[in-house]
Amino acid sequence: MTATAPTAQARRATTNQARTARYAVWGALVANVLIVEVLFFTGDPAKNALIGTAKFIALHAALLMMLQLVLVARMPWLDAWIGPDKLTAWHRWTGFALFWAVVLHASFILTGYAQLANISVFAQIDVFLGIFPTLLGMLAVALIVIVVALSVRFARRRLSYELWHAIHLLLYAAVTLAVLHQLYEGSSFRANPLSTAYWWGLWGVVIVALLHGRAVTPLVRNARHKLRVAAVVPEADNVTSVYVTGRDLAGLEARAGQFFIWRFLTKGRWWQANPFSISSTPDGEVLRLTARAVGKTSTGLRHLPVGARVFVEGPYGAFTTLHRTREATLLIAGGVGITPIRSLLGELTGPVTVLYRVPTEDDAVLLSELGHYVTTQGVTVHLLTGRTGAGDPPNRPFAPENLSALVPDIRERDVYVCGPPAMTDAVLKSLKQIGVPKRQVHAERFALAGD
Repeated sequence: MTATAPTAQARRATTNQARTARYAVWGALVANVLIVEVLFFTGDPAKNALIGTAKFIALHAALLMMLQLVLVARMPWLDAWIGPDKLTAWHRWTGFALFWAVVLHASFILTGYAQLANISVFAQIDVFLGIFPTLLGMLAVALIVIVVALSVRFARRRLSYELWHAIHLLLYAAVTLAVLHQLYEGSSFRANPLSTAYWWGLWGVVIVALLHGRAVTPLVRNARHKLRVAAVVPEADNVTSVYVTGRDLAGLEARAGQFFIWRFLTKGRWWQANPFSISSTPDGEVLRLTARAVGKTSTGLRHLPVGARVFVEGPYGAFTTLHRTREATLLIAGGVGITPIRSLLGELTGPVTVLYRVPTEDDAVLLSELGHYVTTQGVTVHLLTGRTGAGDPPNRPFAPENLSALVPDIRERDVYVCGPPAMTDAVLKSLKQIGVPKRQVHAERFALAGD
């Protein structure tokens, strides 16, 4: 399968669709914030200012919680046109905003009712613990605090992907408790029939979207395609490729550069789910992933039995040729970040240059496959080795002057970047200094974390 360079009309259509997706999210959010403001200020007055502030925060916390669920619902149009990087960033900031909203709501409601009853805050906590609806809300707050605390970078780096993912599922328990708390306790949510219809209608839409994206669609797709492991191939001492086959794989509509969330349904592994990029161009017959051993799931790939059943979610990602704006392309990969870059090579036409950053040539997995494209399609490949900063002058392959020397027409190309965060940040900074237009830059970050 190949992809021709997009026409000016196709480029405009792609840009418009991406812009529409962003406007749809922000427009829906702004509209609902305005509705919440109207419902609050036209409702019954609170018993005191502290309780009123708590209720005001609670209404907006409910919206933040719904937004968080929409962002993790993996709706295909959001994922394809906005991309997982931006959605992940929105998810992170929404999570921290939700954290502060629920903490402030709990603080104001406690102090407000303590002031009303003329008792201490600690005595009011004891009172709330004996009221079932309020207890549900307190448990929801506690779970949200735990999830956010374990999502900060300091804590996140010390957890395996599998453990972090399992802990993150507590968010669904927190949402369930919060909805029950809202049902039983939230007078602002039940102020009048219109308010009640609005809130439960909105919750209904969000929950349906979540269940459709995270449960119904994956179950239907896997029942249809019946994926199984066809082969397991060691690429290096710590890198393994897994080939997966099934029925009508073309129906998955996977594009080069995308990824799946993979589960291998063998003993001890069925609960482990990890995002791995497609490392070969999808052909409707076979899917391949290539991963470096960094966690339990990726380390165990080499020992997968042929014939093992596979369950996938996806495909996801906007790191595709769908967003090309130019005829010429520059692909920049670091380490195992070569996997989506390799898959893109099978769809690209026009002048293509690959910059592949690895410590040594022995670390360059899939290098022979890059050589095939050098021979058959005239792709230019530069293998960039050595320790960053070593030597005199220092080895800095992604410094602006070095990038410009390697690819003199870099400002006239689409640039796809995938690699470790530090490398990706350095490349993006240099591209900005060189003057590569932002619309021509497509980055996919990979790390141990991610959902």
